[in-house]
Amino acid sequence: MEIHKLLVANRGEIAARIFATCDRLGVETVAVSSLDDRGALHTRRARETLEISSYLDPAEHLRAANESGADAIHPGYGFLAENADFAAAVEAAGVTWVGPPPTVLRSAGDKLEAKRLAAEAGVPVVPDGSPDVIGFPLIVKAAAGGGGRGMRVVNSREELDEALAAAEREAEAAFGDGTVFCERYVKRPRHVEVQLLADSHGTVIHLGERECSIQRRHQKILEESPSTALDDELREAIGEAAIAFARAAGYVGAGTAEFMLEDGSFWFLELNARIQVEHPVTELVTGLDLVEQQLRIASGDKLEVASREPEGHAVEVRLYAEDPRTFLPQAGRIYKLRLPEEIRVDAGVEAGDEVPVAYDPLIAKLIAAGETRAEAFNRLAAALRETEVGGLTTNLPFLRWLVAHPEVRAGRTTTRFLDDYPPLSRAPRVSPPWTGSWRLNGRRGKPRPLLTVEQTAHPASTNGHGQSSIRAPMPGIVLRVLAAEGDRVEARQPLILLEAMKMETPLVSPFEAVVRKVHVSEGDRVAGGAVLVELEE
Repeated sequence: MEIHKLLVANRGEIAARIFATCDRLGVETVAVSSLDDRGALHTRRARETLEISSYLDPAEHLRAANESGADAIHPGYGFLAENADFAAAVEAAGVTWVGPPPTVLRSAGDKLEAKRLAAEAGVPVVPDGSPDVIGFPLIVKAAAGGGGRGMRVVNSREELDEALAAAEREAEAAFGDGTVFCERYVKRPRHVEVQLLADSHGTVIHLGERECSIQRRHQKILEESPSTALDDELREAIGEAAIAFARAAGYVGAGTAEFMLEDGSFWFLELNARIQVEHPVTELVTGLDLVEQQLRIASGDKLEVASREPEGHAVEVRLYAEDPRTFLPQAGRIYKLRLPEEIRVDAGVEAGDEVPVAYDPLIAKLIAAGETRAEAFNRLAAALRETEVGGLTTNLPFLRWLVAHPEVRAGRTTTRFLDDYPPLSRAPRVSPPWTGSWRLNGRRGKPRPLLTVEQTAHPASTNGHGQSSIRAPMPGIVLRVLAAEGDRVEARQPLILLEAMKMETPLVSPFEAVVRKVHVSEGDRVAGGAVLVELEE
């Protein structure tokens, strides 16, 4: 391997994870830190740290690589990981890019182009196009996106304009590209993805699949391998489809082909042209270090492994600083953190660290393995009982509930799991009607609604005189002010659009009212609990 000094153009858990492999391989490491992320855990895991103005500024990463003498850059996931212009600039500077070539990122990284390539390769795809053609419900997606950013489900034409605008804003903020498109919305699919590795010598392999159906805000919560949704025939077909797409795209590096599955049929969704948050699941069932494979491929080495199916079972959950019922992100200092020692833990913070406002509120990933699925889940459940976090609200109670849920244990989950079973609700004694034949002939049961951000984000306090204050539920940035002093507003009318941890949160009026005073302007940074708007009945 020819890489001697690696800069990771990222932060948090994934940067620390990459540094661990580098330490084992004897590769020197360089961390970068934005001004508001000084002293973060990933900087303490590297041999050298340089300060940059922003994780989203390619020139800053290149400057840091030049100043440190790094001969390679690993983008991690998120930020610039799938940015073709950044990859091209890295290569033009004579630095090794640990990822797919820029040409591949431009084709496979664009969801629309990736779907075209998949269709040409004979891989089934979900129909997309104008709302008039595909109808409702539909889903708006960011063409350059991933991780649930820039995605909105639209049930009617009346919701379309606002959904498009919100998705474009979120995509521009997260990826620097506000391009979005509309796709047919499949209501109750399974979400299955295939891990790929491809070298520059024409070898493409897959390492089995991961089940990622349990999600909130289109972001994964629990991942496992293998999937309970696949039989041998379907597993072989999806694996072959993933490899066919990778070959059609000329793929090089580690990547993940994502699919939706329903009633024995599957459709290609997208290619994540990077390492995934859930890659440890595959590592535990294959015995491979995927970051090491990335570094060797980037160095020009030939793959020395062949396609393989998972051995045993592995399952991962993501411990977040967020409300366990509403999934509203939280921020603050962690004064106590006890993480389990009997399973794999990839942490992004330590006790005494702060979970900042500007970034994803991931605390750690907990990954358990066993010879059987039941054994892996039992180990994870025990590990979650040992876990303690003090200082801020987390989703730990939710994760304990989730891993013990009978439908999860039975492997019958879909992407609608949290609509059917609201967080921390009592598990049903019998399976709901939609787990049977309702899709074809039966009547659909009415699921209980999931508490959404919009439904819960109106933390109003009243003073007993018909007046109320709308307060920020968490620290954040005011994206839009949607009301002015003197305006008459309806109940549930949005007043403020707040961004916190890359998520937009509309704050709404709890009743019909007149706006007495607006305390903020667009672009303001506000603390949790700050009064934003005063109302009068």
